[in-house]
Amino acid sequence: MSHAPMTAEEKKVIFASSLGTVFEWYDFYLAGSLAVYISKTFFSGVNPTAAFVFTLLGFAAGFAVRPFGAIVFGRLGDMVGRKYTFLVTIVIMGLSTFLIGFLPGYATIGIAAPVIFIAMRLLQGLALGGEYGGAATYVAEHAPSNKRGAWTAWIQTTATLGLFISLIVILAVRTIMGEEQFSAWGWRIPFLVSILLLAISVWIRMKLHESPVFERIKAEGKTSKAPLTEAFGEWKNLKIVLLALFGLTAGQAVVWYTGQFYSLFFLTQTLKVDGTSANIMVAVALLIGTPFFVFFGSLSDRIGRKPIIMAGCLIAALSFFPLFKALAHYTNPTLEAATQKSPIVVIANPDECSFQFNPVGTAKFTSSCDIAKGALSKAGLNYENVAAPAGTPAQIKVGETVVNTYDGKAADAKAQGATFDKTLATTLKSAGYPPKADPALINWPMAIVILTILVIFVTMVYGPIAAMLVEMFPARIRYTSMSLPYHIGNGWFGGFLPATAFAIVAAKGDIYSGLWYPIVIALATFVIGMLFVKDTRKSNVYHED
Repeated sequence: MSHAPMTAEEKKVIFASSLGTVFEWYDFYLAGSLAVYISKTFFSGVNPTAAFVFTLLGFAAGFAVRPFGAIVFGRLGDMVGRKYTFLVTIVIMGLSTFLIGFLPGYATIGIAAPVIFIAMRLLQGLALGGEYGGAATYVAEHAPSNKRGAWTAWIQTTATLGLFISLIVILAVRTIMGEEQFSAWGWRIPFLVSILLLAISVWIRMKLHESPVFERIKAEGKTSKAPLTEAFGEWKNLKIVLLALFGLTAGQAVVWYTGQFYSLFFLTQTLKVDGTSANIMVAVALLIGTPFFVFFGSLSDRIGRKPIIMAGCLIAALSFFPLFKALAHYTNPTLEAATQKSPIVVIANPDECSFQFNPVGTAKFTSSCDIAKGALSKAGLNYENVAAPAGTPAQIKVGETVVNTYDGKAADAKAQGATFDKTLATTLKSAGYPPKADPALINWPMAIVILTILVIFVTMVYGPIAAMLVEMFPARIRYTSMSLPYHIGNGWFGGFLPATAFAIVAAKGDIYSGLWYPIVIALATFVIGMLFVKDTRKSNVYHED
């Protein structure tokens, strides 16, 4: 069996599982790729800085509930079957995405707009929580023992391909409509397209048969009656779940989201590269890097899963700072020059400076310090923090020019805010700070090389991990057991990365300081994984203990 050629049915298994998962990731990624437009439409009732942070958190909300989706659908998958469970998840995902495309904005229905948007993101997260574990388990349980890494690596390409397709669709719609129309309403079209992808996915998945491993344990009467209790209530399995989380998926998640998501946010929000150029750069890098998922998945069949994942975590952690600094150098050299020529200083009482991270959306950053830091961080500018006496309004010093801030709670805060924004923009322009990256100065080849390297790091940690997670757990509770650590790692450690990094940058004043979050997590995973996680390459997927 291990050396038999792939049958037509087996090819269909890989193709159908992968294609459906590609479409599901496409749906899920749109909220991140279109964060700027979503912010203006659904969160226009708050100041721009808070709106952008809330949008990132809205994006992260989908990640936050993924572990709960893993529990609900993992249990269902272990009791009822793999095939029907991930058929349900794709229907929930497709309909939720489609409805976002029709949702009226804040100007039309007020607070209901962000509430409904978050609700749709939560449904998407629940669906994705059940999707990945089902697809990975389904393919792995069909795969020959010596090709499990190669086969499941196709599932690993789906997240990147989903992002790639979403970027291409966005780019095409933006190009056809023009930026003005796209910003006004055209950004909704990629969401509406999802209804066609849903129809294709459901049609394909209806043609699949159940996993042979599940059919076997069902025929033998060995399916679990209480998957959650067995998976998390017994220490022998809970211990493996915890090792899978902290010794594998947490580090994999932050490397993945730094390479594919934070790099895009960094290009557009920090370096002010126009959205079209940034999407093209990332899309090209994804196109070049995606085959490495299968390469590293196949390599893991020969040398093991663990060595490749651990190497990816370590190399990425050591390389993030120089790579992101190089990205800034090659895409916005004017910003780099202005930072050296006219450094910025925020002079403020530290007691008035908040950590601008708000998962529940209740805080408002209205102190003069928060306003100063929020404005500079959203503009993608480095600054130094200098303490001021209590009671002193925050000031921004650009070179030798001082810009006074204001109290966001003052009666005339809106008027003061307009004056502040205009004064700051004029001062920054006079000091040589560009409002956006100059397209003529972007070094496209070097930018794409850097982004491709980041994607290759992603393929190292992500390519082999599906096979490894499947092999770590017994068949009767596999769907439940592998889904939870995967989605806590990727949903929480990875999903909150953009919002966390933005808040760290606002607090520290260094546009690169947000990278400390993925670096620390990746290094912790490397240490735990090297010390406590065993390689699984020779495991039997039929095992029950």
